[in-house]
Amino acid sequence: MTASAPQEASFFDAVGGEPTFRRLVARFYAGVADDPLLRPMYPEEDLGPASDRLALFLMQYWGGPNTYSSTRGHPRLRMRHAPFVVDVAARDAWLKHMRDAVDSLELPQPLNDQLWDYLERAAYFMVNKMENP
Repeated sequence: MTASAPQEASFFDAVGGEPTFRRLVARFYAGVADDPLLRPMYPEEDLGPASDRLALFLMQYWGGPNTYSSTRGHPRLRMRHAPFVVDVAARDAWLKHMRDAVDSLELPQPLNDQLWDYLERAAYFMVNKMENP
């Protein structure tokens, strides 16, 4: 019999699982709560539901439980954000708060870079209104 190769941990597990993603999202929404550009994009009185949705989405994306899809279906990120104007200013504000949140985790550099790369690409992808020339 041959020994099987050790299974590599998912990104979700490597960064500390659910508690890490909950901390990330809590820090992010603490910034959003006082942001005059972003706060109006969250119609709920309380940011709790949005925070939970983002945490569940990120956990699932990075290899955690599939709670997001089982409760909300396919992410369809652009469709879900279509009712809101996501221009360059909104993208940059989102990235500012997310950068602060990612940095607060103090992840090892390779994990930090991997997470940030995804979040930055996602933010650019969500822009749905180009600036006027």
